[in-house]
Amino acid sequence: MRIDLHTHSTVSDGTGSPAQVMREAADAGLDIVALTDHDSVDGWEAAAAEAASLGLGFVPGIEVSCRHHGISIHLLSYWHDPSDEGVEGMLRRTREARVHRAREIVERIGVDFPITWEAVIERSGGAVTVGRPHIADALVDQGVVPNRSAAFDSILIPGSRYYVPHYAPEVTDAVRTMAAAGGVTVFAHPGADARGRIVTTSVIERMARAGLTGLEVDHRDHDERQRDRLGRIADRLGLVRTGASDYHGTGKLNRLGENLTSPHAHARLEAARP
Repeated sequence: MRIDLHTHSTVSDGTGSPAQVMREAADAGLDIVALTDHDSVDGWEAAAAEAASLGLGFVPGIEVSCRHHGISIHLLSYWHDPSDEGVEGMLRRTREARVHRAREIVERIGVDFPITWEAVIERSGGAVTVGRPHIADALVDQGVVPNRSAAFDSILIPGSRYYVPHYAPEVTDAVRTMAAAGGVTVFAHPGADARGRIVTTSVIERMARAGLTGLEVDHRDHDERQRDRLGRIADRLGLVRTGASDYHGTGKLNRLGENLTSPHAHARLEAARP
């Protein structure tokens, strides 16, 4: 069984529709795949229908943008009730904050480079969650940078004069909110230190006490040192060790199935559902 529990579609910052992501997953030889768009579940219905037609196991998920003392944390949640009032309120506030932040970033960049908010919206293709990846794509369209990665390494990097922080829920509150809605939560790429600051082990311990189920150990952004460290933390805390591609289509180098979750780990996640 080949299981990939972290992918993105055009609902957030991927380049393929939810149905297209499922077709690409089947072509990549996957057996089970999760759709985990940023702060939105709008792709679930189309992805589930396409997965069923392909005989592909589908896991409905989301990647929630969180924080702890100013450090960005991404939390994966699977199988939660999307109509839960606590979940809806948290995600609505996060999406609104993302849009306000993106507009301010564009205003700042527009002083020095040829970019407009209208161009970013057009480039987003109607995504529910508009953010920095769409700004990066608009900069690529204008020839300011050669690709999305180059934009994130320069103009959009945290600490640049164009960078703007945004609201995100405290991560332990998010873990509790998703768990109360029936969600099974996994800390996404917790050791991705090349992206910026990462939280200490004590924060992972706090998340575990709040109800966290797993750690995404096997991820492109983790070197062997981080995988070993995170694996030991997961084992000590009784957390499920997962792996995934964090696929974004052509938006990133990540490829479907490049890191996988074992069938045993997947079974443990399913067993954690209330």
